[in-house]
Amino acid sequence: MSALETLSEHRAFGGLQGFYRHESAACAGPMRFGVFQPPAALAGARVPALYFLAGLTCTEETFVIKAGAQRVAAELGLMLVTSDTSPRTARFPGDADAWDFGQGAGFYLDATQAPWSDAYRMKTYVTRELRAAVEAHFPASTDTRGLFGHSMGGHGALTLALSLPGEYQSVSAFAPIVAPSRVPWGQKAFAGYLGDDAAAWAAHDATALVSQRTFPGRIRIDQGTGDKFLARELQPELFAEACAAAGQDLDLRLHEGYDHSYYFISTFVEAHLRHHASALGLG
Repeated sequence: MSALETLSEHRAFGGLQGFYRHESAACAGPMRFGVFQPPAALAGARVPALYFLAGLTCTEETFVIKAGAQRVAAELGLMLVTSDTSPRTARFPGDADAWDFGQGAGFYLDATQAPWSDAYRMKTYVTRELRAAVEAHFPASTDTRGLFGHSMGGHGALTLALSLPGEYQSVSAFAPIVAPSRVPWGQKAFAGYLGDDAAAWAAHDATALVSQRTFPGRIRIDQGTGDKFLARELQPELFAEACAAAGQDLDLRLHEGYDHSYYFISTFVEAHLRHHASALGLG
């Protein structure tokens, strides 16, 4: 277990929002993350941790600053954990040439193609290293945890929850990339990180995964109809069709006029937190 460096801590809603750094073997260097401890955790109780996976170009700070989630998390007794979206110190040729690949765009998978496989192992980072650090250094429950995310991070939340049965007890997403194998964002990332064999992509595609293995609880997805990426990159109807065929319990909610931004996320984040709190035994 690597040492934890405290970067800053701030009181909020009776709890504590902190930002931290630790060494990651999966990402070949230091990684930063955020943790909001609700009042119950500061009082000594072990509480469920809810991991938020951010979208393209974001960092561990984006959700913390923009979503307005701490007030409700404090009330419910949820610990909120935010991770970065890619390695930041391991640099490869071209990793900063595009906003949708490389830096800020790790897609929450373990790359198999050189040079990316040397550091772009975000699945291992999120589900193993980050989780181990949180459960070792903070009063997080070791048997109940949830995942949610936005866009690329919504893709990550869905695929990680579906591919690791029993490890997460709740899952939800805002405007997720549900079928990355079929849309430009996913095709670009998968070809770069996983190679040209599309058969290898299915393990990282929520629409393909749910046809093989369902999640034991209800999956919640919120999507704005005014999202400029809806038709080209998101296509939630593909996931809805796959869930219906597989018998997966899905709560897909479409919201007239809402876009892809954190204005959308902040509007519906309370509903997501309450969804997770119920699934994690908090109410």
